Amino acid sequence: MAVTAGILIGLGFSPLAASGLSLIANTAPVAFGALGTPVITLAKVHGYDLMEVTAMIGRQLPVFSLLVPFWLIWAFAGRKAMMEIWPAILVTGLSFAIPQYLVSNFIGPELVDIIAAIVSMVSLIAFLRVWQPKKIWASPSMRGRDISAAEAKPARTPVRHSTADLVRAWTPWAILTVFVFVWGLPAVKTFLNDLYAPKFPIDGLHNLIEKMPPVVLKPTKEGAVYVLNLLSATGTGILLSAILGALVMKYNPLDIIKTWLRTLWLVRFSLVTIVLMLALGTLTRFSGTDTTLGLAFANTGVFYPFFGTLMGWIGVAMTGSDTASNVLFGGMQKVAAEQLGLSPNLMGAANSSGGVMGKMIDAQSIVVASTATRWFDHEGDILRFVFFHSIALACLVGLYVTLQAYVWPFTLMVVH
Repeated sequence: MAVTAGILIGLGFSPLAASGLSLIANTAPVAFGALGTPVITLAKVHGYDLMEVTAMIGRQLPVFSLLVPFWLIWAFAGRKAMMEIWPAILVTGLSFAIPQYLVSNFIGPELVDIIAAIVSMVSLIAFLRVWQPKKIWASPSMRGRDISAAEAKPARTPVRHSTADLVRAWTPWAILTVFVFVWGLPAVKTFLNDLYAPKFPIDGLHNLIEKMPPVVLKPTKEGAVYVLNLLSATGTGILLSAILGALVMKYNPLDIIKTWLRTLWLVRFSLVTIVLMLALGTLTRFSGTDTTLGLAFANTGVFYPFFGTLMGWIGVAMTGSDTASNVLFGGMQKVAAEQLGLSPNLMGAANSSGGVMGKMIDAQSIVVASTATRWFDHEGDILRFVFFHSIALACLVGLYVTLQAYVWPFTLMVVH
């Protein structure tokens, strides 16, 4: 999000336009962001089947991947301008939505956004070589009143890079894509786990907690076993791809180690936060807190698919992370769905799909946007601009999930 906001500023967009558009766009891809971490964490912490819940999310978000590009242009330039370039918008949305569905349903969560984004960019570039809009929008400011318009800077002169420079710049991403794809293959994961994946039952917790009806059909002991799958973890593939990419780029091995240590120091607080959020999710699971919340929310009855989706939105708005929201409320969604006879995969996916729409209003994202655009002390202005878009899109996701829960043929999309 910070990168795209900076790019838009460089292209001459006003600070409000750069911030607001980046925040709105940072929605539909978020569930599969960070190489699928939100979905992987949801499955691991709360016992969902990874491929099933990934496929379910892949049957919800592509609709909004198609919608968001239209929404972006409407927010920036208005409905009339949107209609003038609808063919390009349609190509952009479809070329992202279709790969998003295919990869999530048939490969896994790790490469969904990477493949979809590459296909979308290439498709739009190819389409614009054969189609051009009649009118070019040259204003760097938002449609209507833009209080940051005066601060828009002239666009930088484009620099044409050599083919060799472009290949060199894309090489690390190509290596990363190959490694993550290979690491995501079930056969590879099984092979690596057979090599090394020790299991540690947690003394004082393993099989000492029992789930009781109506949460489960019969009393069930809750296992607490930590699996140290160092080799098959996606992070291991990413680390190896980073090392290989750096060597291909002719970095000195000592410089690689120094950069890794410096990066580790820079993200130390983020790593601690992630660990604490995972710990909190584990605590809510084994203490029964998520079960209690799930039973309470089940009282909303037929309206639960809508309100359960908004719970994911609230979780991301509060924590700033789709991963954290899934950790906090993934168990609750599962329990409530089972109580109401709904698919747990549907509501687990809804927590993540609805949550992504809260990403544009969380404090962390807004601060990142204001920092990236150098529009300091205007966080309130950014929030006021994106708030309507956030809640409107979240409600649309809630309505779509409700259709999937009850209305044919949308019910055929649900993974049971």
